[in-house]
Amino acid sequence: MIIHVVSAGETLWQIANHYSVPINSIIQINALSNPDQLVIGQSLVIPSPYTTHIVKRGDTLWSIAKQYGVPIQSIITENHLTNPDVLTPGTRLVIPPTTHIVQSGETLSQIANQYGTTVQAIALENGISNPNMIYVGTSLIIPRAKPSVEVNAYTYQKPEEAVRSINAIGHLLTYFSPFAYMMKEDGSLQPIQDKEMIDAAIAKNITPMLTLTNFSSTQTGSNLSHVILSSAELREKVINNALEVMQEKGYKVLNVDFENVLPADRENYNTFLQLAVDRLHPKGFLVSTALAPKTSATQAGTLYEAHDYEAHGRIADFVVLMTYEWGYRLGPPQAISPINEMRKVVEYALSVMPANKIFLGFQIYARDWLLPHVKGQEAETFSSQEAINRAVKYGATIQYDRTAQSPYFHYVDEQGRNHEVWFEDARSAQAKFDMTKEYNLRGISYWALGFPFPQNWALLNNDFSIKKVSL
Repeated sequence: MIIHVVSAGETLWQIANHYSVPINSIIQINALSNPDQLVIGQSLVIPSPYTTHIVKRGDTLWSIAKQYGVPIQSIITENHLTNPDVLTPGTRLVIPPTTHIVQSGETLSQIANQYGTTVQAIALENGISNPNMIYVGTSLIIPRAKPSVEVNAYTYQKPEEAVRSINAIGHLLTYFSPFAYMMKEDGSLQPIQDKEMIDAAIAKNITPMLTLTNFSSTQTGSNLSHVILSSAELREKVINNALEVMQEKGYKVLNVDFENVLPADRENYNTFLQLAVDRLHPKGFLVSTALAPKTSATQAGTLYEAHDYEAHGRIADFVVLMTYEWGYRLGPPQAISPINEMRKVVEYALSVMPANKIFLGFQIYARDWLLPHVKGQEAETFSSQEAINRAVKYGATIQYDRTAQSPYFHYVDEQGRNHEVWFEDARSAQAKFDMTKEYNLRGISYWALGFPFPQNWALLNNDFSIKKVSL
């Protein structure tokens, strides 16, 4: 697929004509509600066998050509490069697909083996209805190999809304995590209405993951976690109660999301996790945790100190890095998930645990801040689709912060108030996928379903093969 950024004066017809794809295919894959109204700076996913590469420091044409399995000259020609020996970081290159000309006597199976792919993948890519009938001289597009990842999605949707989300994108999920079972001071768990959504997930071959938490929208949970973690009896009780729910509802993974844990409870938290593993592994269940975005072992603050990355990476089956919320709803406007900050967290995590235990957290919502920002004033949270709608409504120009790899824009509302909006688009999603591939991470974890972002799901499907697990 190609990511196209709209320039001044461009129309959808011109863009479709440039890439030789039907207009309706662009409308559909991007879920454009106003196809006749494009915004300068808006990114569009173009369904195409071509792909896009952003030049990184150290890249050469030789290394890029080798990465994608295409001749150097084809990249030079496609991008009209006048000085191929000089590549500027940040430059967007269009990479042509790998092609194969059918020779006499060749079968699709032989061609698939030659390129390390499958007959089905080639047939699908080229619209071949009968794989046993291919003709000499036919030019076949060879689909690129895709790395396999696991994908989790949290949700706090109502049951019927969650079921709709599962039915729409469930083929792209490995795990599904209703948020959340909250523990109480007596070790019991506050129930949630999850049966309908869990049944829907299982029907889509998605592994349900029970999220256990200590906080709510009104309480940080520090005292609650202290009561539970400092008592051997209550630790046992919480885990036994979680196990009972898992066996009753069909959950296969426990996700422990304790936040704002007091620094003094750090070792008690590690003890709790080890106990959970000791209880759940014999039952065939997995244990995971959600970790605050730390960049060093000594990072200060209640949010961070009790989250022992080395211990969680050693004890748990996998961890979810909560690499989001830099652009906090009560804080000043900024990118919610800046890639430069996310990278620091990932690199610290990799220093103390293996890549195959790490899920990269990815938020898929937008925020709108009033300007000038007043401390404590809450930003409005909505979907990236709504962000585009607002940019269209107010005639905004979308800008892109290359350091944060995140889009944003400004507008003035009907009351004359200034606004700043940060959101996610195809470019920022692709940056996160590229980082997942760069570090060979285990997977991606979304916070949270309920915010429509069709470009993300199209690119996820294009970039990765999604693992399904059976526990």
